[in-house]
Amino acid sequence: MAKSLNLSLTKELRRYVDARSGDDDVYATPSEFVRDLIRRDMQDWEVVHDVVQGLKEAQNGEFASESILDILHED
Repeated sequence: MAKSLNLSLTKELRRYVDARSGDDDVYATPSEFVRDLIRRDMQDWEVVHDVVQGLKEAQNGEFASESILDILHED
């Protein structure tokens, strides 16, 4: 079940959200726009997490036996 979230925006931010949602844009409502921003941020965060994890593994000398090209050619 969806839960609501109330947030305060500056006039400038509210104008931007209103401009990005409505009949003339991709998003029908401000909520749709904000939900999409959150989903994109979640995807970006996952990429950042994976990169940081890879850097930690490299610092610890943990390397794969195959190169990225080997892995790509497996398909």
